[in-house]
Amino acid sequence: MTTLASPTSGESNSGPRIFISAAEASADLHGASLIQATRAKCPDASFVGVAGPRMRNAGCAPIFDMSSHSAMLLGAVRQAGRAAAMLGTCDDHLRRHPFDAAVVIDSPTLHLPLAGRAHALGVPVLYYVAPQMWAWGSYRIYKLRHRTTRVAAILPFEEEFFRNQGVNARYVGHPLADSMASRTIDEDLVHRIRGEGSPVIALLPGSRKHVVSEVLKGQLEVALRIKAAFPDAVFGVSVAGKSVRPTIEATLAACAVSVQLHEGSHDELIRAADLVLVASGTTTLEIAFHEKPMIVMYNASRLFYHLIGRWMIHTSYFSLPNILAGRQIVPEFMPYYTSTDPIAEVAIDLLGSEQKRGAMSQALAEVVRPLREGHASERTADMLLDMIATAKH
Repeated sequence: MTTLASPTSGESNSGPRIFISAAEASADLHGASLIQATRAKCPDASFVGVAGPRMRNAGCAPIFDMSSHSAMLLGAVRQAGRAAAMLGTCDDHLRRHPFDAAVVIDSPTLHLPLAGRAHALGVPVLYYVAPQMWAWGSYRIYKLRHRTTRVAAILPFEEEFFRNQGVNARYVGHPLADSMASRTIDEDLVHRIRGEGSPVIALLPGSRKHVVSEVLKGQLEVALRIKAAFPDAVFGVSVAGKSVRPTIEATLAACAVSVQLHEGSHDELIRAADLVLVASGTTTLEIAFHEKPMIVMYNASRLFYHLIGRWMIHTSYFSLPNILAGRQIVPEFMPYYTSTDPIAEVAIDLLGSEQKRGAMSQALAEVVRPLREGHASERTADMLLDMIATAKH
């Protein structure tokens, strides 16, 4: 449990007081950018809430940190105690302190209940990074509609989807575009990676320990097959953070293929790659921004999927590039696979055809073109400040 001391900074601030909550590392990044964009427009604004390191550095006074304990699917069950503690802490803070607005970012399992508590106390609620109810769990639309004041959607088709359901949503752009535009690529490192052999295959197993431990094993099985077909192939695994490095090292120790670890050079590894093997999630959009061919693979619980998941999922595809395209442009082996043989066959076929990889890269460029405009943080800050101003009149 990560409960932090009750903040005292900003109590006498005459500007708007905003409660904000981010439960995952990616949301912490988006939250930090939103705080900075809001303060650029309204320097007196103060922020308090569930904050990871980036939001704290941006000036958010923390009362709780969930960002280092995020989970997916069945892994979320293991975080139930922390989630309950977080909701209790937030509810107490919302009751004891006046706020002009509340912002919740992504993580609907945690944030729909939190939005409900803030709304019940008369605090206007902005939901940033709209829940993917178009993909699964559409029954939650009622909660989103009645517990939020405004919703900032980050995918182009979401605004129409939510508005048709009575949700006050607006497309603000994808925050990843802003992040990608601000990154500096070390082209010398890219050149060095490519100079180690050919083809170059990047392994991106994710940032959550339980996902890494499962997905990386499958990626390494595919790597062994690729190495047999392409003896000069080189492999690199992106280490998303220090917390997953021991899991990655332990998994690599049992593998016969040589794999280089890349920590802090995530973009360079992707840029150097001829093919990327990636777990599902927003990282697939990062790869799409780099216009690199990929295979998406995620091995969730088959029992969970067949008992519950398949009744809740409403989209024909699972990976974001395919969802945005409305067709399969990247091979996806989700939500689970029983063998890595078909994945290896697809990988070997792609690596043997520059034409197929080129066609995929071109299709990915088309998919992300509407997302490249950026300025999501600024637009969301405008929405937040307008929501506060409207509530006061």
